[in-house]
Amino acid sequence: MSFKLHIETRRLNLAHTWTIARNSSDYKDNVFVALEKEGITGLGEAAPNVRYNETAALTTEHIRSVEDFLAGYDFFHYENLINGLRERITGQNCAVAALDMALMDWLGKALKAPLYKIWGLNPADAPSTSYSIGIDSPEQMQQRVRERQDMEIFKIKLGKENDREIIRAIREVTARPIRVDANEGWKDKHLALEQIEWLAGQNVQYVEQPMPAGQHEDMVWLKQRSPLPLFADEALHTGSDIPRIADGYHGINIKLMKSMGLVEARRMIHTARALDMQVMLGCMVESSLGISAGVHLSPLVDHVDLDGHMLLANDPFRGLSLQKGRVVPANAPGLGVETVK
Repeated sequence: MSFKLHIETRRLNLAHTWTIARNSSDYKDNVFVALEKEGITGLGEAAPNVRYNETAALTTEHIRSVEDFLAGYDFFHYENLINGLRERITGQNCAVAALDMALMDWLGKALKAPLYKIWGLNPADAPSTSYSIGIDSPEQMQQRVRERQDMEIFKIKLGKENDREIIRAIREVTARPIRVDANEGWKDKHLALEQIEWLAGQNVQYVEQPMPAGQHEDMVWLKQRSPLPLFADEALHTGSDIPRIADGYHGINIKLMKSMGLVEARRMIHTARALDMQVMLGCMVESSLGISAGVHLSPLVDHVDLDGHMLLANDPFRGLSLQKGRVVPANAPGLGVETVK
């Protein structure tokens, strides 16, 4: 039967201005793909990130470049197909992630089962997700916490001059566990250690990417002294990066947009386990479509930060629910999401 590839860029407006240590944004232009074959349509999402020189235009161009390759392949042979996509698309990991996601959605629909069942996983085993609070005035950050009292864990973005003021303000409105993400904001290892030692007394679970990814030797020094676990984010993309950075971090943050999708993310989980590292599953700002892919994999990890869809003012998909802090997929074929009419 005929093959069809549909690509569309949609602007996702954020409910609040999203600020981290290196930039701010009010919206994200994400790329959505639909792969139709044998009367079945698989859906995927790419969230281009300027940190990795990704754009919606380049993502679209790269996806379009593999249309003929996709058309001639048996989607049930997805391992080889995704390896072929990784060879053909370079520099835009999120483009491969969108196609990988669409293939997994197609596979589940073809087999008439949710992806988590195909992989033998139980959504009840997934950890609770954290909810991210972007950098703002301490008063506004307090308000974001008050608005989401249904969340069990908060992830606080830091990396500015008033980090301690922010944490003190957060602690005025919640005693729940928090995680800290500095997004490479602490450039000096001694400053990073001072901040982490102080955070250790604030019921902080761990610190994500405290220093720039390129300062690996400083991270090795910091890991040897840190009272809190340190998780790599910007410092890695795929499984081949994990052995290289393992001596500088206690754990890794896997994001499907960096790993080029679910197939590689699953390999990364096993690689990290072999190196005795903790595993966190995170996300970019994504709709329920992109987040759903991670949710199907989340029973395999230690920590979850799958909240990108919760930050949006206009989520174009539905199918996920929040149950006692866990993001739960629908019991429907594939990724289990559908377009909002």
